[in-house]
Amino acid sequence: MNSKTLVETGFSECTPLKNLSFSVLPQDKCSVIVIVDLELSGKPASDILYIGRAKKTAKKIMGGYLAGYGGKATKRINQMLFDAGYMEKVAISWTLTDKPRLMQKEMLAKFKEEHGNLPAWNSKKKQSAKTKATVAAKLKKTSSPKPKKAPQKVASSTIKLGPKPKVTRKKSAAKEEMLLKSESASNVETEAKASEKAKSESASTNQTIT
Repeated sequence: MNSKTLVETGFSECTPLKNLSFSVLPQDKCSVIVIVDLELSGKPASDILYIGRAKKTAKKIMGGYLAGYGGKATKRINQMLFDAGYMEKVAISWTLTDKPRLMQKEMLAKFKEEHGNLPAWNSKKKQSAKTKATVAAKLKKTSSPKPKKAPQKVASSTIKLGPKPKVTRKKSAAKEEMLLKSESASNVETEAKASEKAKSESASTNQTIT
């Protein structure tokens, strides 16, 4: 499936999107819209980038794809056209139908059967959603606070202390020496007094005898 086979099945001739005018588009009519890559025309790979649908074709293309109003898929195509530089190298084709949803579904299934995957801009919806989920998960993982480690309990060894030993204060050698001297002096004084007393008693006795 490519732009040439689509024209053979009733699609309009591909018109470069940059040259598209509002007057040539169907007004208030349902359609299936195809966006093709002009650089891939005539090459083995399919030049179809996107297969979409519209209830109002002119509004979808002019207000959605070109102006950026609409759902996620429409805004994504607008970004591809202007941010990724596809505006200068894509063309658009359409065909009117009363059942755009069913026709789009059948065309996507046929394209996948022939090429093994969906058109690049159709598959981007799933890929971007998956990528966003992956990025969100990574952000959540990096931004989530790290759990605090529980403080490790150190087993405290209980040491039982026995009764405090009684401290016996020993008298210093100097103090003991002073006490000994004082006792010695006291003894000498006592002996001297006793000697004097004995002498006085002896003298009085001699006087009495005389």
